[in-house]
Amino acid sequence: MNIKSLWNLIIYNKAILIFLLVCNALGTIYGYIWYGTQLFVTPWYFIPFVPDSPTATLFLCIAIIALLFKKNLPIIECLAFVTLIKYGVWAVLMNIILMFVNHEISVMSCMLILSHGIMALQAFIFYPRFKVTLVAFIVTMVWVFHNDLIDYVFMQYPVYDFIEKNVPTVAYIAFILSIISLILYLFLNRFKRSKIIDLS
Repeated sequence: MNIKSLWNLIIYNKAILIFLLVCNALGTIYGYIWYGTQLFVTPWYFIPFVPDSPTATLFLCIAIIALLFKKNLPIIECLAFVTLIKYGVWAVLMNIILMFVNHEISVMSCMLILSHGIMALQAFIFYPRFKVTLVAFIVTMVWVFHNDLIDYVFMQYPVYDFIEKNVPTVAYIAFILSIISLILYLFLNRFKRSKIIDLS
């Protein structure tokens, strides 16, 4: 089996889609539980923008459910693609930096790097099945930049000592990741149109 056949199997096989849906649903639930303490003290109007990673996987869960019914939800798909890459890569970078700062390689950090790396990877895996639209791009752009504003202007970022001490640097990384993720959403569509990553 070549890479294209394996890729096709992953994103079109119903049993595998259901398996990935269950895995992402469990990860989403765990993510919201992980944010529980912070959410408890967060003003209600900030709550939708605090649990970044579990919300990204929630978008993917909704997109997978739609795909199982042979439907496309472009806005949800764009939100999933962009936030999976942005927060997946962001968490990987933060945990690598934390390991260097603390001079410690912990099991939890390794698990977070692995799980968030898979988040980012899934964005690319599912992209061929996503419908790219300008409206979805604009809605997602507003969402992610507004989320950055909430995180680093209203200080609703995840609770880490390192972030608290380096807010400008971390905010800059998040902003750049927002831009890169949005560009990828549009740029990769060129390859879909040229059939380079058309798996249908």
